[in-house]
Amino acid sequence: MTIQQQFENIGGTFITPVDELQEKLKKVKAFIFDWDGVFNNGSKVSDEGSNFSEIDAMGINMVKLNYWLNNGALPHTFVVTGEENRIAQFLAKRERMNAVFHQCKFKVKALKRICNDYNLQPDEIAFVFDDILDVELARSCGVAFQINRKANPLFNQFLVDNKSCDYRTGSAGGNGGVREISEVVIGLTGDMNKTIETRIEFVTDYTKYLNDRNKIETICEPMI
Repeated sequence: MTIQQQFENIGGTFITPVDELQEKLKKVKAFIFDWDGVFNNGSKVSDEGSNFSEIDAMGINMVKLNYWLNNGALPHTFVVTGEENRIAQFLAKRERMNAVFHQCKFKVKALKRICNDYNLQPDEIAFVFDDILDVELARSCGVAFQINRKANPLFNQFLVDNKSCDYRTGSAGGNGGVREISEVVIGLTGDMNKTIETRIEFVTDYTKYLNDRNKIETICEPMI
């Protein structure tokens, strides 16, 4: 069974043909993640923020490990969100992401900052998003992954009609959507079996990967 068939079987949609998406992913050196609706279902309790799933956290770790195995270096990873969320900052620091830019109402501002500070071009960045306020950034990045939500079929069609998304997940936010995207990326850019075995062994290459990863100090800053 092909990679395309495996993901279509769980409801994933390749809006950009698989071979074209694979070529686009070859350029990617960084990943930006929205938070609400991506790592969770968007629900909040007062100002306590919103949660995440360890299933998705493992997905981020595996994407970074896969990239490291392929390139001998880590990809840059970021959270860009409109709210100041302590849980987002906790995850980013624990997973040694490069930065969390919060209170960011106009997310393309964060893209400009990221490109400038990390010597990146927009087509070298993949963005994971879920909703309307993310579309401008999705259109600006090299690859755009949408976390699916059954409640907005017209928005989903808008993204297709306006070529603002490359892949739509079958899994929802908070229900493995980020993990699904991580496996799409690894399946199209690396060796999933090697990545899994390296993670299981927890020695040699994985120890070297951790040493490189743990050198990263996560920046958490507002971008108003």
